[in-house]
Parts: sequence; structure tokens; C-alpha cells
Amino acid sequence: MPSFDIVSKVDLQTLDNAVNTVKKEITNRFDFKGSPVEIELNKKELELNVAVESDMKLGQVLDVLVSRSMRQGLDATIYDLSKEPYQSGKVFKKDIPVRNGIKQEDAKKIVKLIKDAGLKVQVAIMDDIVRVTGKKIDDLQEVIQKCKEANLGIPLQYINMKS
Repeated sequence: MPSFDIVSKVDLQTLDNAVNTVKKEITNRFDFKGSPVEIELNKKELELNVAVESDMKLGQVLDVLVSRSMRQGLDATIYDLSKEPYQSGKVFKKDIPVRNGIKQEDAKKIVKLIKDAGLKVQVAIMDDIVRVTGKKIDDLQEVIQKCKEANLGIPLQYINMKS
């Protein structure tokens, strides 16, 4: 039976390239001359640590980060920007977790979305993967379309299409 997997994975090399591009652009920008800017990617915990001298510059760094990531082919929703920045001495810091994998509650939302569509497919949650199986490839393609149309707030990829 035809099947495919719905995943939410981030390519670490592409993410690292995007962060390095942001660092290079920030050091070359005139409005950041002489101001301390730190952008570190913690690959083990998948977290980005940003430290700048003002709240306004933090916003500019985040704008550059999102735009450069999108140019590298990453989805803008991989960054969880919901955490508030905090002040540490003279520096504003922000820890930005990178979303990797589908959490259990997000997987349940995807399953509910697919079930509510009324298509003749079976859906199974396997750790951080959602597997969709059906008799017709057209039904599977319709599931992909429904998931793309629904704004779930997480970047989704559709892999391992087997017929």
C-alpha cells in the first residue's frame, strides 16, 4: 500500500551555514560597527544564543537571521521566538530554541486534521514521525495538500513516498 512520512527535521549543516552568513553580514553592517554582537549555535541542544547591546539591535539581528535562513532554504518557523529577551549587565540576550521533530501534541493535531478531512487513509504516530498509508496515491497527495494549507506553526517535510 502506498505510504509516506510527515516529519519536521532541520538540516544542521544548512542551519550552521545560515548562522555563519548572519554573523558575516552583521560584522559588515555599518550600524553594528563597534557594538558587541554574539551569535552562537549550540548544536547539541539545538539552541541559538544571541547577545547584543540593545533591544532594537536584537530585533535587527533576528530579522537578518530569519531572512538569511529562508534564503538558505530553511523554514522561518524552525525558530521558536516566543521566549522573551532578558538583560544581563549591559547586554540583551535571547535564547532561541530550534524546532526539530514533531512533538506529541503537534502530531495529534496533524492526525486530527487528516481524520477530519474524511479521506480513506490510515494515520499512525511513530515517535516524531507521522506515517500516512492509503490505497490511492491521490488520497496521499490530498493529505499533503491539506497539511500545507493548514497553518500548524511547524515546518513539515513529506518523505519516503512509497507506492
